[in-house]
Amino acid sequence: MELPGLGQRCAERTCRRLDFLPLKCDACEEVFCKDHIRYDDHKCSSAYKKNVQVPVCPLCNAPIPVQKGEIPDVVVGAHMDKDCKYNPAQQKQRIFTNKCLKPGCKRKEMMKVVCEQCGGNFCIKHRHPLDHDCKGSSRPTSKA
Repeated sequence: MELPGLGQRCAERTCRRLDFLPLKCDACEEVFCKDHIRYDDHKCSSAYKKNVQVPVCPLCNAPIPVQKGEIPDVVVGAHMDKDCKYNPAQQKQRIFTNKCLKPGCKRKEMMKVVCEQCGGNFCIKHRHPLDHDCKGSSRPTSKA
């Protein structure tokens, strides 16, 4: 027994499936089944309104504006030749540059961790005076 008042038929000419959970295309405003809702699946004539892609420069990661009718590859290539702010030296900057001064430790930290007693730079593991055999001030160090 079919319920004629429920659901809608897919607008794709080759499908026309009765769908009880139809989907409305946000570009052309027609109703489709789950198999034909994508712009390419129903050859949407209004897809250009919604399907906008902005290419990104592979060197500087900046979005490149493309005018209607232009080929994105050509526009990105022109950007790379003229306007690209890519700096190869900037890519090689290291983040972890603060080396631990504890003998035998090779760890590096992003930020300096300076001991208040001896003024040395240490990693997180050796930051406490007892952990790096601090020779700084003669104040007693707590075990806390």
